[in-house]
Amino acid sequence: MALQESAALLAKLKDAYSKNDLKTCSSVLDQLKVKLIQFPSLPPVNQPSPTAQQELTLTREALEHACCVSIKQQDEAAMERAFVQLKVFYEDTRSKLPPSPQETTLQGLNLLRLLVQNRVAEFHTELELITPETQALPEVAHVLQMERWLMEGAYNKVLASSQSGTATDLHAQLMSQLATTVRDEIASCCEKAYTQLKLADAQRMMMFDNEKAILAYAAEHNWPVQGGRIFFQVEGKAGKVEGPPPLALINNALMYAKELERIV
Repeated sequence: MALQESAALLAKLKDAYSKNDLKTCSSVLDQLKVKLIQFPSLPPVNQPSPTAQQELTLTREALEHACCVSIKQQDEAAMERAFVQLKVFYEDTRSKLPPSPQETTLQGLNLLRLLVQNRVAEFHTELELITPETQALPEVAHVLQMERWLMEGAYNKVLASSQSGTATDLHAQLMSQLATTVRDEIASCCEKAYTQLKLADAQRMMMFDNEKAILAYAAEHNWPVQGGRIFFQVEGKAGKVEGPPPLALINNALMYAKELERIV
């Protein structure tokens, strides 16, 4: 009975997802999760069941849809929870189920999510679990290229890629979020490197389409704009040097040199 009810709910979920009805998707997912926990064959219990393969396949597909729904809702925490659960089905039930056609796509989306969140260490940890053959596939290789550009500081290439066509609307949504992350990195660099910038130069560096967009971004960051220029440092703080005074550094260096000479 639970299997039949779950199958009906999954069909309803697919229909709502195809219509981009995210509210219905969330409601159906909540109902579906209650049904799924009744399956005896699911990890970590793994009890033998005559319908084990159907139960595992249905649950895996439900979790794949949960990942996709959370991306569309821009709920990064929900995406992380769903993918952590889904990984169990990709890794621990591989001998029991045929491969999922969505596995590579969702692995790439998960890696892209980690880049959006600037969680580079966890990105590489996840990457270690993906085979070299899978890493060479377009769904993952594209994300690896994004990561290389970020490590090189080639932010302009990342922004240009985010503005080009991507494979799916889910990739496009995450790439849009990655563009925001990259612009914030560029903004942070500009604040440290410049006291002021022409609006046109700032617009070019951050790859905004028009002046209105860079003005809105400046307002969000409380950057004063006067005479066609953005000012990054508030008056009275410009030129302020953080850290120990130079004289203290000189005294410490001389003390270390004296102690080293005494040791030798």
